[in-house]
Amino acid sequence: MSLADSDRELVVEELGRDPTPAEAALFENLWSEHCAYRSSRPLLSAFESEGEQVVVGPGDDAAVVELPSHDDAGTNSVDGTEREGEGDSEDDGDSTYITMGIESHNHPSYVDPFDGAATGVGGIVRDTLSMGAYPIALADSLYFGEFDREHSQYLFDGVVEGISHYGNCIGVPTVAGSVDFHAKYEGNPLVNVACVGLLEEDRLVTAEAQQPGNKLVLVGNATGRDGLGGASFASEDLAEDAETEDRPAVQVGDPYAEKLLIEANEVLIEEDLIESARDLGAAGLGGASSELVAKGGLGARIDLDRVHQREPNMNALEILLAESQERMCYEVEPENVDRVAEIAERFDLGCSVIGEVTDGNYVCSFEGSEARRASDDSSGDDGEPRERETVVDVDASFLGDGAPMNDLPAEDPPRPDVDRPTADLEAAFESVVSSPNTASKRWVYRQYDHEVGVRTSVPPGDDAAVMAIRECGTGLAISSGAAPNWTEAAPLEGAKAIALENATNLAAKGATPLAAVDCLNGGNPEKPDVYGGFKQIVDGLADMCSALSIPVVGGNVSLYNDSVAGPIPPTPTLAVVGTKAGYDAPPLEATPEGELLLVGDLAMASDSYRLGGSEYLAQFSGSDRFPALPESPAAFVDALAEISDDEATRAVHDVSHGGLAVSLAEMASPAVGLEVELPSEDPAGALFHEQPGRALVQTTDPDGLRAAVPDETPVVSIGTPTGDGVVRIETGEQTLELGSEAVRELRNTIERELE
Repeated sequence: MSLADSDRELVVEELGRDPTPAEAALFENLWSEHCAYRSSRPLLSAFESEGEQVVVGPGDDAAVVELPSHDDAGTNSVDGTEREGEGDSEDDGDSTYITMGIESHNHPSYVDPFDGAATGVGGIVRDTLSMGAYPIALADSLYFGEFDREHSQYLFDGVVEGISHYGNCIGVPTVAGSVDFHAKYEGNPLVNVACVGLLEEDRLVTAEAQQPGNKLVLVGNATGRDGLGGASFASEDLAEDAETEDRPAVQVGDPYAEKLLIEANEVLIEEDLIESARDLGAAGLGGASSELVAKGGLGARIDLDRVHQREPNMNALEILLAESQERMCYEVEPENVDRVAEIAERFDLGCSVIGEVTDGNYVCSFEGSEARRASDDSSGDDGEPRERETVVDVDASFLGDGAPMNDLPAEDPPRPDVDRPTADLEAAFESVVSSPNTASKRWVYRQYDHEVGVRTSVPPGDDAAVMAIRECGTGLAISSGAAPNWTEAAPLEGAKAIALENATNLAAKGATPLAAVDCLNGGNPEKPDVYGGFKQIVDGLADMCSALSIPVVGGNVSLYNDSVAGPIPPTPTLAVVGTKAGYDAPPLEATPEGELLLVGDLAMASDSYRLGGSEYLAQFSGSDRFPALPESPAAFVDALAEISDDEATRAVHDVSHGGLAVSLAEMASPAVGLEVELPSEDPAGALFHEQPGRALVQTTDPDGLRAAVPDETPVVSIGTPTGDGVVRIETGEQTLELGSEAVRELRNTIERELE
């Protein structure tokens, strides 16, 4: 770790002296790209983050959003029926809130896929705890190199195992997410994890210190040397020897301690013992404690020797910056400290009173193990008390917010030429449907416990998960993901499409969008074309979220995702939640009755197909323009949510990755097949283009559906269900016919390879 010369000059000017080694390391970590967002913060003002539902927006450990109440719906059970004692909840005057947070653990997951991914889960869960919430759901969006590469499979297997191990052990269900494979992630996979928490209004805690004289209490695991310099490590390109040389920067997780911390935090909040809280993540204790007091415009005095440690002879810098997991920093009123210690002991957690909040600087002192060994009574040779060394004495606000922002040049990435391949239709169908990107992800989500907590109404494997929030009779739908093929082909339009697709996923379950958090992943921002692509994904997400009236209430930025293999595609993961009355949702699979309609396909109405960003072009090495987007995306999403909740609707499925071919394959089952006719002179375009903002709807009232959608939204009747379990697609040129078992075998690509 080393502080850049230009940054050191600013620090010297502010302090009026050279920084101590501990101060220099603290500034280097907290002013890193990972913590200070020096290259991305100038762009993030593009997002709209306010709304009546937003209680706490960007800047805290997690965002807080108020849920609408649907108690009068009378459907407060997972199966949609009212049960005894579960009618309208008693109105105690408190609103029901959720927290939303997302973070990346990209570099650690390359170096150590199991612990890198596991500690990513632990970190975002603690962000949830620090707001006073109880974690109820996780969503993971994962990106790896090409699936047929042995190293990609090694990383994939390890990351999924790490997420499932940690999430299952702490009892938080993983209910949504995505998995994508792309050659440019080979040297730098991405692991993005989102968490949703639940709390009542009177439980809300923030990361803003409240009052000088309050104590700072560290609760959780003992501090070791793991994760040293993790924030700096996350702010540089991955080197060829990263898997061995950077392993000390990766934290080691203990999910059983995290589970104890979750339950202890619940008691602390219930007893109103916490004034403010911050989890220990990037930059460890130094980052958490300094940010906590800085947000309150205050300072702190911290005795580093009081931190409970698990390794001998740790020095001040190690205690400050180690990113040991399962630790929380609480602000506690003096009279409540003993009770906090009792609760920590009850849950077998370490507890240290490490200092107090002040109205001065952020000051850390240290005596050190050598001094303690020299004299048990901490006195010098002359019998006088040994003087402590002040290792940090800085203004907390300058430490947290003093980093200068980068003014980087940006160039627009090149636009692809039009070079559409020609491929046999049947071979193309089989290739696209069996691609690891579009194939079933059952191998992944069956390793996750998605039912713990008994709130999961719609489990993984559908367009969106739905959680039962019985406290207010609301169904909470969750969708998360990105599309590297889209944003590589067209960063601006692709990012817009990602936002629209996630909103469509919610609407397919009958939910309307409420709020979103984003995880913006990019390569080295010092490269103008890379930074230009990153800027475009920010603008694209911001534009579409604004058009859909979705406030972006928080997020995470991960840059320097470069390796010897080159930069990753710009990857804007978006996690969106939506709400609906009750917890029921239409199924994804077709049922024996009802006409099948394609809603929202602009290209189908004009026979003008664009295949840019499609899996079809990825499979057959071509390029094209990116598809056009609907002119009124919000009207489409609102209409689809209404249609999905209509009693005549039998099944709903969005059309996106892999196009209509994949959506039809996913809707078929052994019991119900599909007879489909595509009215198009370009069957490849009709089957494989990936314009977002489309859905397949099976309904017994086609006229009612047409009346419900906006005038500018095309609706085309394309087929009916059959009882033979066969998918038949009549294209005009030829008929594709596959039994549902054959389709399922095609879609089992990942499971077949890894088991």
